[in-house]
Amino acid sequence: MPISVHPSVEELAALLRLPDFSEVYAQADRVRARHKGDVVQIRAILEFSNVCRRACRYCGLNCRNEKIARYRMEPDEMIEVAYAANQAGYRTIVLQSGEDPHYTPEILGEIIRKIKETGMAVTVSCGEMPREDYAYLRRCGADRYLLKHETADEQSYRALHPDGTLKERVECLRHLKALGFETGSGFMIGLPGQTMETIAKDLLLLKEIGCNMAGIGPFIPHPDTPLRDHPSGSTELTKRAVALARILLPKANLPATTSLGVLNNGEKNDVFSCGANVVMRKVTPDRYKQLYEIYPAKLSPTHVKEDRLELEEQIRALGRIPL
Repeated sequence: MPISVHPSVEELAALLRLPDFSEVYAQADRVRARHKGDVVQIRAILEFSNVCRRACRYCGLNCRNEKIARYRMEPDEMIEVAYAANQAGYRTIVLQSGEDPHYTPEILGEIIRKIKETGMAVTVSCGEMPREDYAYLRRCGADRYLLKHETADEQSYRALHPDGTLKERVECLRHLKALGFETGSGFMIGLPGQTMETIAKDLLLLKEIGCNMAGIGPFIPHPDTPLRDHPSGSTELTKRAVALARILLPKANLPATTSLGVLNNGEKNDVFSCGANVVMRKVTPDRYKQLYEIYPAKLSPTHVKEDRLELEEQIRALGRIPL
């Protein structure tokens, strides 16, 4: 069942509902092979602060969660971890945090400059900022920026994000794209009130913005949030959304998200056969790692070099090429 060049919400929703999705998976895998080859890009992710000013109702880092112990990494420590990741073979590091105003553009910019001396690409994921701050980070050498929109449904967005709007989020994404960032967004599967039409709108928003990256993962409830009793999102529906994203965005980088591995008993290999071409590995030091809990997950100790080698072996075992 081939997808039209400019699919409608109704067409994508109908595809998501198919009893047998195998033809779409096969098409997505062909598109991936043609545009991205058999390479799986391995990226280091450093979660440097779990302080956040936002009150997002699904996130364990939300500012109203008083049970979490907060932390901030020092710039020198962040740079040291990035250098270790580079020596272990990583070509990209993702600097991720809550929306923490402690890290001013000047502080982040200096960290980025130091890391860029290694030759690594730097992805930043620190939430919404004014356009001029994004522009400053770009001038400092930041290559990519990841800012998930989470849901393209305005009503759902308002319900989940009491201190922000979908319009503001999309405006930030457009600024990032205009400034020359490789721009990443994404969304969750399984949010309250979500329908196949909602997911279709999410996919079309990625295409409209022209995203270079898209992270699509299942919702996982956190016990210290208002959505603690909401069920987890479907791994099958997540993989269907990834496959459609690959077809709609042939050249985009699509990660096998950590949340998908959590719900799939650590197995992300299925998603590599339906369009994904990126995997991230945490390099966050152990004393902080468990505290960066957007959702609950069992995390093993961090061994930067050994973790990288283990992941390379797993990728080769799937017949892919680690990079």
